[in-house]
Amino acid sequence: MYMKSINKKRVLQCIQENAPISRAEIAGKIKISKPTVSLLVDELIQEQWVFEKGNGEASSQGGRRPIQLYFNDRAAYIIGTDIGGTKVNTVVSDLRGNIIASSSFTTGAYLESGLLKQIASEVERLLQQNNIGRTDILGMGAGVPGITETATGIVVEAPTLNWVQYDFISEAKKYFSFPVYVDNDVNAAALGEQWLGSAKNRKNVLFIAVGTGIGSGIIINNQLYRGSSSAAGEIGYMVTDKTDLKHDFKPTFHRYGYLESVAGGKSIGDKFTTHIRNEPDHALFEQAKTSELTGEMAFERAKKGDRIALEVIEEAIEHLAYGVINAASLLNPEVIILGGGVLQSTELILPALRKIVNQYLPSSVEIHTSQLGDHAGVLGAVSLFLREHASILNYHDEGDCL
Repeated sequence: MYMKSINKKRVLQCIQENAPISRAEIAGKIKISKPTVSLLVDELIQEQWVFEKGNGEASSQGGRRPIQLYFNDRAAYIIGTDIGGTKVNTVVSDLRGNIIASSSFTTGAYLESGLLKQIASEVERLLQQNNIGRTDILGMGAGVPGITETATGIVVEAPTLNWVQYDFISEAKKYFSFPVYVDNDVNAAALGEQWLGSAKNRKNVLFIAVGTGIGSGIIINNQLYRGSSSAAGEIGYMVTDKTDLKHDFKPTFHRYGYLESVAGGKSIGDKFTTHIRNEPDHALFEQAKTSELTGEMAFERAKKGDRIALEVIEEAIEHLAYGVINAASLLNPEVIILGGGVLQSTELILPALRKIVNQYLPSSVEIHTSQLGDHAGVLGAVSLFLREHASILNYHDEGDCL
């Protein structure tokens, strides 16, 4: 039975990756006998994972056209939710990562009354609106902004949500009848990029999210690397200037790391504000006197050639580049993907970053921006579910069906 189960997964994966494909072609690709393939395909059709087109009619050359098999990406649906410090995004996705429906709400408005309760109500609404039954939902993946133990479902610490040792899965079971999996949001985004984005078909990936803070997701030999206490990838704690650290360094927020305190979005805004306050002739001087300028404002001004904004951003990029060099030297990824809020301004960041990184790295590495953008988190959560949940869809044997 075990062998049959494995072979069935292999046949399904082969159809997923190569459709349209015939039974004979599958047998040739995965080296299983034609009768066995035919039997397994019949089961997959019966279970609606696969459908066939064509009726085996003769072609113009005289031979019979083989019946073509296709993967049914609407055989079931998956919920993906990306719980951020500012907002919560939720999607209903098909099995190929096509978003069928989506919604979002402000995190702060539901922190006290319960985020999962609100997510459940959003999911219910999305399913009703799209005539999708609860039994059609395979399960849900969730990304959260903090250290998360996927095996236990416990969020060790998520400061922006005021969660400490929060038993996410136990809470989720109160509202959802289907299986739920949770991981750190940047880990989830890394999986999303590998599944559908800039890291597709790559086995060694470093995904770096640059927002208010800086974090990363690491995929080594096709496996997400979480570390001994689920805290791998905390690149924001890298030190990129020991002299600064020895003197009067103060983290942007309590318990923030060095790199995110000098290159994160909040620190760019803070530095920009400090410099402008010493420039009475600057257009933003009056505003800077009474309020903090944001990282976004610094980028906007830099695009217009503002000298101070360019200097501040250049310094932040240097620190980020040193962090990338350190991480890439250690991990030797095939590709580095940059995502997160600050990277809305890739035309300013990417060329300068590539120049520094390639100058100091022992072997060159591809650096791209996130292809999934705002959807990296939610589609990553869907991908997390597909990877973690033991189902017929969960089979990856490298080089099996190419």
